[in-house]
Amino acid sequence: MRVGFSRPTSTEEERRLLFTGFREVGYDGLQLKAGQYREYVDSPERFVEEWGPYPGVASGVIAGGALDDDGVARLRKLFGFAESVGCERVVFCHTVPRRQVGAEDIRRFARLLSELGKEAFQSGVRLSLHHHYDQPVMHREDLDLFFGSVEQPYVGLTVDTAHLVKSGVGDVAGVIRDFADFVDNVHLKDLADGEFRVLGRGDIDFAPIFSAIREIGFDGWVCADEESGSELVGAMSACYWFITSGLSGTRRGQEGGSRERS
Repeated sequence: MRVGFSRPTSTEEERRLLFTGFREVGYDGLQLKAGQYREYVDSPERFVEEWGPYPGVASGVIAGGALDDDGVARLRKLFGFAESVGCERVVFCHTVPRRQVGAEDIRRFARLLSELGKEAFQSGVRLSLHHHYDQPVMHREDLDLFFGSVEQPYVGLTVDTAHLVKSGVGDVAGVIRDFADFVDNVHLKDLADGEFRVLGRGDIDFAPIFSAIREIGFDGWVCADEESGSELVGAMSACYWFITSGLSGTRRGQEGGSRERS
């Protein structure tokens, strides 16, 4: 099991601080937001030249889009970028409102992503679907529909704790257990009053979530998906401590409910 971090950055200075400082905190890798890698997609060699000295700086990339012709073309180009920079995983957020799709649409998306996932797999890159609030795979039954239609092992599942809770799925641990054959990436994110929080400072009870991760013998990435807007270095440290203590079963990581708020 490896511990990752993901966080949007608003300035070049902040991006450099993230890219050069994550390993000092203890993280094994970063999962990059689109704004952090987009300028390099057509010139991956420039990314390697600038950021290659920082191992794990692009362990994963997160992309959003539709699955129309243009969206599929962009995703294929991203597979090429990922292969060139040594990125393990493309995490896909399907940015189509949930109200616009039905059950057969979800099955069709699963078949299309399976074909794309097969292409990525042949390039040494894995494709993982990030379920999301107000996207096609949002509800518990959407997960059943989608992963009942994908072709294994070509599409993984990125479980996002806050997006499950926000979507009305309270049993996050149950999702991890039920979809253990697909889960390849876990995004830990806290939530309170409809807002994302630094891990441990929201209302989500992570004790059963950590238990489920250990129970299934998970050996993928557990990533702090930090979108609270808090100060970068402090959030990186707080999230790392929360994850590692939770995975090891120590008291702080097992606490649930409302804690110190940011």
